Amino acid sequence: MKLLTLNCHAWHEEHQMEKIRFLAQAIAEKQYDVIALQEVNQSIDGQAERIVKHDNYARVLLQELEQLGVTGYSMVWDFSHLVYGRYEEGSVILTRHPVIEEHSFFVSQSTDKHSPKTRKIVGATIQYAGQPITFYSCHMGWWLDPIEPFQYQADQLLEQMKKGGHTFLLGDFNNDASLDQQGYAYLLENGLHDTYTLAEEKDAGITVKGKITGWSDNKQDLRIDLILSTEPVTVKSSKVIFNGDNKPLVSDHFGVEVHVEMK
Repeated sequence: MKLLTLNCHAWHEEHQMEKIRFLAQAIAEKQYDVIALQEVNQSIDGQAERIVKHDNYARVLLQELEQLGVTGYSMVWDFSHLVYGRYEEGSVILTRHPVIEEHSFFVSQSTDKHSPKTRKIVGATIQYAGQPITFYSCHMGWWLDPIEPFQYQADQLLEQMKKGGHTFLLGDFNNDASLDQQGYAYLLENGLHDTYTLAEEKDAGITVKGKITGWSDNKQDLRIDLILSTEPVTVKSSKVIFNGDNKPLVSDHFGVEVHVEMK
């Protein structure tokens, strides 16, 4: 099973359509089973909320895939908050497998769409190899945020895990994996397994270099984009993608792709 996560920084990138085409070409080549995208934006144009609009980043991506002859991906999207007074910012799951159930729930204390710190998780339960597996696209807050601390959000997310069934969490967790006693460690202490750690083949795992949105003072290499599992799994490989070496840059984040051997 091939998985991809990417914070795509939608409609904030220079040469945006070219970068969407780069992403579509990689998806066409790799044929991922499940793709989790964050910062999947669409314009505010007066239509009813939660409607997928003409310029929804994921919808445009699917159109580019169709141009390449790739069909069959279904889309589960919802938005959490407004950004810059122009966009509805959300997350999405794309999958080539039958969707049994769709998921959307807040993990932040705030549910105010006007607050940039409002966080909503989007997910899908699919049928894969005869078993149901759930995938969540996650865009979380920061560990030390005084208004919306990561630990509260993580607790809400972990509560969902108690509903049972094998679950993968993919996304931008905004917590560097190299830091002890912060968000990454908290997730592992609560029973989650990092596919990067489990991988038989891996690279450095870095998904952010230097300053980006939300990390304006950053001078370090960060591993904040993760693919986690509620169960220990066999991971053949974990690789950073769209970093300029493995495929062109498409966002201010790099992506992560993993190959999981499901029995």
